Amino acid sequence: MEPTNVTPLFIRMHDADNVAIVANDGGLPAGAVFAGGLTLVERVPQGHKVALVDLPQGSAVLRYNVPIGFALRNIRAGSWVHERLLEMPSARGLDKLPMATVKPPVPAPLEGYTFEGYRNADGSVGTRNILAITTTVQCVAGVVDFAVKRIKSELLPRFPNVDDVVGLEHTYGCGVAIDAPDAIIPIRTLRNISLNPNFGGEVMVVSLGCEKLQPERLLPPGTFAIVDERSVADVGGNADAVLDVVCLQSENHVGFMSMIDSIMKTAELHLERLNARRRETVPASELVVGVQCGGSDAFSGVTANPAVGFATDLLVRAGATVMFSETTEVRDGIDQLTSRASTPEVAEEMIREMAWYDAYLKKGQVDRSANTTPGNKKGGLSNIVEKAMGSIVKSGSSPISGVLAPGEKVRQKGLIYAATPASDFICGTLQLAAGMNLHIFTTGRGTPYGLAECPVIKVATRSDLARRWHDLMDINAGRIADGEASISDVGWELFHLMLEVASGRKKTWAEHWKLHNALVLFNPAPIT
Repeated sequence: MEPTNVTPLFIRMHDADNVAIVANDGGLPAGAVFAGGLTLVERVPQGHKVALVDLPQGSAVLRYNVPIGFALRNIRAGSWVHERLLEMPSARGLDKLPMATVKPPVPAPLEGYTFEGYRNADGSVGTRNILAITTTVQCVAGVVDFAVKRIKSELLPRFPNVDDVVGLEHTYGCGVAIDAPDAIIPIRTLRNISLNPNFGGEVMVVSLGCEKLQPERLLPPGTFAIVDERSVADVGGNADAVLDVVCLQSENHVGFMSMIDSIMKTAELHLERLNARRRETVPASELVVGVQCGGSDAFSGVTANPAVGFATDLLVRAGATVMFSETTEVRDGIDQLTSRASTPEVAEEMIREMAWYDAYLKKGQVDRSANTTPGNKKGGLSNIVEKAMGSIVKSGSSPISGVLAPGEKVRQKGLIYAATPASDFICGTLQLAAGMNLHIFTTGRGTPYGLAECPVIKVATRSDLARRWHDLMDINAGRIADGEASISDVGWELFHLMLEVASGRKKTWAEHWKLHNALVLFNPAPIT
């Protein structure tokens, strides 16, 4: 049913834009007249673009003051401008880019903000106290899942200071070209996830025995050290440490239940140490936040992502670490990124990652245009260029101080570009490997995405989504489009919620319902 007795509204992102998006719930019918006199010549769904002026064939269609496409035919003012009417621009070349040219004034530090976290021996801080059981190969996943269920029901109630037990299941470990150059990506990803701050430095591994990814290759000496004759993560390392491994093919195991008993006995030792830990007051600078979007729509770049960008700037001012990612969803804004690099060297590192990903896509005979989903288009995003302009604003306005290749661990503060695919669960997996202890996820179409290893705060782009998914969305950024709140209002709300969630004083809806996606390792190497 078409809305009645409503004031037609559109949102224009820049004064130079010749299109705007319809803001009204349910869209608007033909004949709707905007305040300036523009009349719709056809129905336009919510979030979709309307031509503000006549657009001749071949002319640039501007949103965010960026050409998001070129008109394939003459488009009348008041018409619905969708992907079938646009030719997508070519990708920006990776040469002759502005390199560290933007030098914004240094804002005052944001001091006095703290949260209650778990300090680790390696200097990192966890927002949760979780026992993670690392697996070296998919073959053991069923056994570990069975054991985890028993640990949760029989052991975990005895250790009230431990938040959860998770099995780090994945699809790697055997049948892979493990010595191929790009095989390092999934290996270091799983290694660094095992050392995530939310796992308290406890390293426990379950292996099969015959897999290619042997435990000693996954976690070689020097990545952990012995404490009480068991291994815990320690950046200093200890070359004499012995990794804590339960090997299912060991001759000591006779029958399935002996495997389960071994896992449970080993887990109990780790649970005892984790249970002895207590939260303590730490500065907000200890946060390592990953920001991501999924199920995006045209409102993502109008409400939720700008609010996240505002919160990103607050976190950087507080001395924290913030990672933004999703290579194909920022590729079309590469000039914006290289210009914001803190140094030319950082800009070169971003170009290196973009070039690597361009080559990766070309090898698969696709390009960045393969990114945009049917849901994105239904939500008003015509192509990856438009999507990228809305995605990139999650990064705020701070200088970009570092770049991570896929699977690498972050070792500095500030705003970091962590190169990842745009796939929600692969991006989340790689941000966990980088050391993320808190996750921010924006969505316009809606997704029940969550992670067992890290709290995920969900931000809705539209009030209608926040209303319908009231027990899945943590913050409603749609109030910005409704005129009920400013970007800064929602940005501060998100910042304060992050501190509450990081302290364990509040649980996210994903935690409440125990919703989580599987870890998915990024493996560009061949499968044998």
